[in-house]
Amino acid sequence: MKATEKQAIKNWFSYHKDLAESTHIDVSMSYTDIQLHKAKIERDPIEWMTYFFPKYASYPFAPFQRMAVKRIVENNEWFEVLSWSRSLAKSTVTMMTVLYLTLTGRKKNVILTSNSKDNAVRLLDPYRANLEGNGRLIAYYGEQMSLGSWKEDEFITKSGIAFRALGAGQSPRGSRNEAFRPDIFLVDDFDTDEDCRNPDIIEKRWDWWERALYPCRDPATPTLTIFCGNIIAKDCCVVRAAKMANHHDVINIRDKNGHSSWPEKNSEEAIDATLSKISTKAAQGEYFNNPISDGEVFKNCLFGKIPPLHKFKFLVVYGDPAPSENKSKASSTKAVWLCGKLNGVLYIIKGFLDRGLNKDFIEWYVQLNDYVEERTNIYNYMENNKLQDPFFQQVFKPIVAERRKELEKEGKTLNILADTKKKTDKATRIEANLEPLSRLGKLVFNEKEKDCPHMKRLVDQFLLFSLNLKYPADGPDCIEGANRIIDDKIYSDRPIDVIATKKIAHKNSRRL
Repeated sequence: MKATEKQAIKNWFSYHKDLAESTHIDVSMSYTDIQLHKAKIERDPIEWMTYFFPKYASYPFAPFQRMAVKRIVENNEWFEVLSWSRSLAKSTVTMMTVLYLTLTGRKKNVILTSNSKDNAVRLLDPYRANLEGNGRLIAYYGEQMSLGSWKEDEFITKSGIAFRALGAGQSPRGSRNEAFRPDIFLVDDFDTDEDCRNPDIIEKRWDWWERALYPCRDPATPTLTIFCGNIIAKDCCVVRAAKMANHHDVINIRDKNGHSSWPEKNSEEAIDATLSKISTKAAQGEYFNNPISDGEVFKNCLFGKIPPLHKFKFLVVYGDPAPSENKSKASSTKAVWLCGKLNGVLYIIKGFLDRGLNKDFIEWYVQLNDYVEERTNIYNYMENNKLQDPFFQQVFKPIVAERRKELEKEGKTLNILADTKKKTDKATRIEANLEPLSRLGKLVFNEKEKDCPHMKRLVDQFLLFSLNLKYPADGPDCIEGANRIIDDKIYSDRPIDVIATKKIAHKNSRRL
């Protein structure tokens, strides 16, 4: 058994233990007492959920949660879309409501689907865990675990309730529970940020829902459909579902007056702390159901005065190469920028962003090093992933070696280190790491370079940046690389030192 599987089993048993401890019952209660109490709380779904799920209902239900439960419970045939912000418990409230409907005999066959089979199974786990180990449910409704038909992705309780997890696109055939077709459809996290960038994926996923999954129901049987998901794009499955739903419930982390929608759980201070750590785009999409349109990530570029260079402990020259060896408009742009950080502010001091020859690209490093002179320490880096490495070794190394010989005659040198760190998605990385700095006024462009054509091109790329990357983003990508190198060096355990050329040579095999 793999270590990950052992850990998963360990976590599952730990979860069961916590669940059992949180749902102990009064052993002095007689069978009659239990039946009387059961009848009483079944008349009030909120009281029922609070009693049976103390682990989940650890905060008082918010008014919007109570209203949602009321709508769903009181309508046998119902289509509800819950676009509740993160931290508002839309999946948890849905789970408790569905278990109320099934254990009280209102519904018989539940299909839960998500963007993938693994995620669907993960979302089904709390249902299975409670039916297995919730002591109060077992005491009031009997043992539910049925040996022989109890798997992580599909199971039928002893009382005859069927649950099945399906990933988007998976065949739903065979979802009958004896004579009962599915009468509850739960659709949770159906959309992903990546999928929403591709209209074809959204169309295919929605087509599967409309043509394959939903028709599994019996028109003669009242059916409940619940979509759980935020509005993360102008066109996504949640938006399409909302157009045909009986009710679309849009609840943000803060209400229209700017106050916490669920103050018993989320304090204003906690919300502020959470939102301060993510970009505006992420906050609007995940917490306010407001996906920002393309080109609105960086709303402005702040120009300011650069502190004297000797104030910086070190500066970084970071280069983002392009394989093209020409200056035509069809070629990719190359970028080399000098950056530094002081008191948490990232300063974009000087640089180059243009189409050009590889020799020009290396010369930009020389010019930026000359610009700094000896006023502070400089680290030179070049992006070099696995795909770029052959080009790095075969093309740039000889150019740098030749240029270094010329510089040595002038008493200078040039050392460029390869940045081989594996990177995440380009667009997401730029937005996540630079937008918060920009929003807080901590991304400052050198005002003396404002009229420089290279700086103008860089500013244009920032202002036209979108997660769809409809416009080149080589400049912002370069700045993000410099910022990461700077942060890594600032927060590393070892002190920042000026490293001699000879020491770098034998410590870094990727050196140019």
